[in-house]
Amino acid sequence: MRLLKTFSALIVLISLVPTAHAQNCTPKVPASSLIEAGKWQMSINPTLPPQQFIDDKGELQGLNVELAREIAKRICIEPVFLRMDFPPMIPGLRSGRFDAINTGLFWTEERSKMLYLVPYAQQAISIYTDPASSLKLEKFEDLAGRVVGVESATYTERKAREFSAAMVAKGLKEVELRTFTTVTATSAALRAGQLEAALNINETANSLEQRGIAKIWVRDIAGTDITFAFRDKLLAQAAADALTAIRTDGTYDRLFDKFGMTKLKATTFVIRGDGPTN
Repeated sequence: MRLLKTFSALIVLISLVPTAHAQNCTPKVPASSLIEAGKWQMSINPTLPPQQFIDDKGELQGLNVELAREIAKRICIEPVFLRMDFPPMIPGLRSGRFDAINTGLFWTEERSKMLYLVPYAQQAISIYTDPASSLKLEKFEDLAGRVVGVESATYTERKAREFSAAMVAKGLKEVELRTFTTVTATSAALRAGQLEAALNINETANSLEQRGIAKIWVRDIAGTDITFAFRDKLLAQAAADALTAIRTDGTYDRLFDKFGMTKLKATTFVIRGDGPTN
């Protein structure tokens, strides 16, 4: 009960986009596949440019936002974005609080058995420092014994802990990982000298470096698919079919080039994994 109260407090409705198309065509998913008929409610954490972020005008922007709007247009439903931190997203989706997670969820075998995952892009991890830092890094092992920031409950944190454990098994010092809820908080701790380095996805690290607030030392660690995650299989399949159409007509390439994200090689999009077993 406490989790649900906390979860509810975290949700902030940030974008209800009027969609005339939803009124002019028939939805390609049944009402039973949605929390609310005609609306695709998805969680999003807009703190990871260029995937999802809030611009200077306070408006939601990014690849994931535009891609979701394109998908919604193709399946004739209204996209509704619910802003929240990442940690409550998976339990929230599994408990039926909304329809999907739209935050670049990394694909893992474990997650593919809990949710319906539709890969749409590739991503990997970067290591970076404050630009003024004298630290020089060439590989993950160079973080042995150092204080490193990472966003909590993410694929990045999971892989960092796996790598750190493997390093300890080889006789190296453990990485002292400190977790934060957003990249903004991580960056603030890095600037304040509370961290020696930080980890995040390539594209977000690139954005920080372009803004002069990070220096990237290592890129492309543990690359894998990132996904839209769904609680309902019919909705997941409809989104996958829409992504295939978006790829076919060139919209996919245009959006990925616009935001500098890494495309999937596949031209047909599918649910990857069996999904929930109950």
